[in-house]
Amino acid sequence: MRASARPWTNSANGSALLSGAMHELSVTESLLQVVLRHAGAGGAVRVVSVSVRIGALSDLVNEWMQRYFDYLSRGTIAEGARIRIERIPVTFRCDACGDHFPADPRSRETIRCPRCASEAMTLATGRECFVEGIEVV
Repeated sequence: MRASARPWTNSANGSALLSGAMHELSVTESLLQVVLRHAGAGGAVRVVSVSVRIGALSDLVNEWMQRYFDYLSRGTIAEGARIRIERIPVTFRCDACGDHFPADPRSRETIRCPRCASEAMTLATGRECFVEGIEVV
C-alpha cells in the first residue's frame, strides 16, 4: 500500500483512518500557526523542533500530532521539524487548605486532599496544551 498524500486517509480507497484523531488535526493546526508566527517574527530560516507541553488529561496522541504536523507544515519553514511532547501530570489545589497534590481523576477512588482530607478541590494542571519552545536556525 502506498502512503497517502493525506495522513488521515487510506490511499487505496480514501477511507478514514482516524477513529477519533481529528482532534489532533485542529490542535496541531493551531500549534503550527503559533510556531510559524513566532519563527517568522524572529527571522528564522527553518524550524528544527517544537517543544510542546500537554496535560495528562488530554487525549491527544503523540504519533497523530507528529503525523499531522508533517502534513500541515509541508512547504513552510517548519517542514521536517520534530515535535517534542512533554506530558504535564494532573494536580489539584485543595479549596479548603490550598495544598497542591497529584491525583488520578480517572481512578474510581474518591480524591481527597492528603493534608486535610477535604474533597473540595480545583484542577490545577493536566489540561494544558501549549508551545514551550521552538528550535530554529
